[in-house]
Amino acid sequence: MAENKSYFFCGIGGSGMLPLAMIVAARGAQVSGSDRSRDQGRSPDKFAWIERRGIALFAQDGSGVAAGQTLVASAAVEDSVPDIAAANKLGLPRMTRADLNAALFNEAAQGVGIGGTSGKSTVTGMIGWILAHAGRKPTVMNGAVMRNFANEETPFASALVGDVATYVSEVDESDGSIALYRPDVAVVTNISLDHKSLDELHRLFGDFAAKARVAVVNVDDPESRPLMNGENVMRFGFSPLAGMRGSDFEALPDGCRFTVHFNVTQTEVRLRMPGRHNASNALAAMAAARALGISIKDSAAALTDFTGLARRYEVLGQAGGVTVIDDFAHNPDKVAATLNAVAELPGRALLFFQPHGYGPLRQMGKELAASFAKGMRDGDRLFVCDPVYFGGTVDRSIGSEALVADIVAGGADAVHLTTRANCGAAMLDEAKAGDRILILGARDDTLTDFGRELLEKLGSA
Repeated sequence: MAENKSYFFCGIGGSGMLPLAMIVAARGAQVSGSDRSRDQGRSPDKFAWIERRGIALFAQDGSGVAAGQTLVASAAVEDSVPDIAAANKLGLPRMTRADLNAALFNEAAQGVGIGGTSGKSTVTGMIGWILAHAGRKPTVMNGAVMRNFANEETPFASALVGDVATYVSEVDESDGSIALYRPDVAVVTNISLDHKSLDELHRLFGDFAAKARVAVVNVDDPESRPLMNGENVMRFGFSPLAGMRGSDFEALPDGCRFTVHFNVTQTEVRLRMPGRHNASNALAAMAAARALGISIKDSAAALTDFTGLARRYEVLGQAGGVTVIDDFAHNPDKVAATLNAVAELPGRALLFFQPHGYGPLRQMGKELAASFAKGMRDGDRLFVCDPVYFGGTVDRSIGSEALVADIVAGGADAVHLTTRANCGAAMLDEAKAGDRILILGARDDTLTDFGRELLEKLGSA
């Protein structure tokens, strides 16, 4: 698929673009690209690392686009963007990220697709780690850095390049591209409102699961139950109806533990990641691994050493008795899962949230506000800045003020401060020993930098 081809990635630093660029480059393609964030001086370390991998980067002004290339760009990128205009002028073929990823995925004898509103990046990382631990050599396409595979040479390890025969990948329902994939094993972590209506989601995930040799489906999730009637379904969860069943969940200061029941065996699993939702993610990964011939015992042993993903309840450090945690929560379901994990342990939470766009606030603002209001405890406080905005023609009439008003109306303590800096200063003024500061949001690599800045200031106070 990739060998001897030339690809130009418009937005190469994106969480879905970067791992795909790494995979096709490793398979022999010539890869170059551009990114608006690089032009704005954001995330310089990441773009310097990309260039050290032999990938040429250009300003997003059309100068890098050349004859003979295939342009890879999000379907949402407007034709007025200079790279797109240049490619159109040259008559270059254009693929979305999903088009290219699905082509690679469908070439594999064992394609493991992980879909769902929440948890798919974590489950993808878990399956990749289980397979690697078992001596397999999977190719893994993830939307987040997998910390088990990250090191000084590959700090942005959101991809693992292995054999062509086994391809483990997140699949995305938000743009309907999940329909492009032909999985051997299909995993559905859960279904909830995010980018599409529930009717659309049921249809997309139902078709996805029906195509697979084995469909791994969450029996604890009410919206996933319509998918469970197929003869190819392996159910996971804490319900007695689950084939891969968890029990005896216990929250620990440094993670959690629970028991897995499968057929007549039972195995204890200990995770370094907190939250019942991560125990559910582990059950999904173990079910998928079992469908690929990996024993429950081997999966449990691998997961004991699974260190998680960047920005998935990642503890950045502690200073002055305050713990700073970085997390990707940005939709109602992810926020609920994170707040549930927070509530498993004592201590007040000071929450920072940067909405990941004006469009998502219009689509799910009410549900997002309800999730915050329900999950926050007495004493917890939320600080919300304006949504992330990198330019374009999006309607900005509904912003963070409306979100905060709905959260306050729901009974939680929230405040809107327009800038991230103002939110940070307010949290530092309020933080006391025993508190946890959580940085929540998506689509912005600098959120982690913001968390580290707060940690540094806490240490110097």
